[in-house]
Amino acid sequence: MTTHTDNTQNPLNTTILVTSATGKTGRRVAERLAARGVTVRAGSRTGATVFDWEAPETWAPALRGADAAYVAYYPDLAAPGAVEAMDAFGRLAVEHGVRRLTLLSGRGEPEAVLAEEALRAAASGVELTVVRASFFAQNFSEGLLAEGVTEGAVVFPAGDTAEPFIDADDLADVVVETLTADGHAGRVHEVTGPRPVGFAEVAAAISRASGRPVVYQAVSPAEYAGLLAGFGLPAGEAEWLAALFATLLDGHNASATDGVKRILGREPRSFAAFAAEAWGGPEAWDGLEA
Repeated sequence: MTTHTDNTQNPLNTTILVTSATGKTGRRVAERLAARGVTVRAGSRTGATVFDWEAPETWAPALRGADAAYVAYYPDLAAPGAVEAMDAFGRLAVEHGVRRLTLLSGRGEPEAVLAEEALRAAASGVELTVVRASFFAQNFSEGLLAEGVTEGAVVFPAGDTAEPFIDADDLADVVVETLTADGHAGRVHEVTGPRPVGFAEVAAAISRASGRPVVYQAVSPAEYAGLLAGFGLPAGEAEWLAALFATLLDGHNASATDGVKRILGREPRSFAAFAAEAWGGPEAWDGLEA
């Protein structure tokens, strides 16, 4: 087993691998770590540090010599194959002397918990923190739902369920804190926005901010899977994704936590504030504060 000095408390001497570093959270985490003087290995399929969750042979070279790692599994920690991937990744982390891991997980995902447990067991002796996040606000601006927003409709199988959307910037700040400060090893942090917001409210906030009409259209999981398949997603993957969203948005996650405040000492950003910045309309602050 490779060993090296535990430098996680001295950012100038720390090397941290960021997996999925071109994604919504990985990019933000990498930027924040670099701003703190950390040596960042931005792992991606095409970057200087090659890392691909679908190519296990890329994992060990990326981990070699790293003090810590941000583990953001693609496509989702609840996806088929995630348990096996976490087991293999954890063993490699131990083998290469990694001292600290922060794992991004989904809030209220039973299958994701199995993957968390697999990493915890495989990386025995490594400081592991799990950050379970609610639905990202940025899914409406730079992710899954962005194209629909541009076309004026948020189409989703959420019914009238509300969700405490978390801003990816807040999430990234939490992740960086767990990677660079003591006191988080062995902890599971659940992080959300300040309050649950319904999808119709989301559409209204985006409308105010953008100055363009955006409406929410609720569909069934089967209808949503058909829409995804129509956009070219393989049928099996489309059905799995639609079923995951239906499970997450059945109401069991419709509450907020104080995770961001406990870790960062401040309130998380509201969806209204996110929308105002993302679409440029200060009037979006009215009516949807915290």
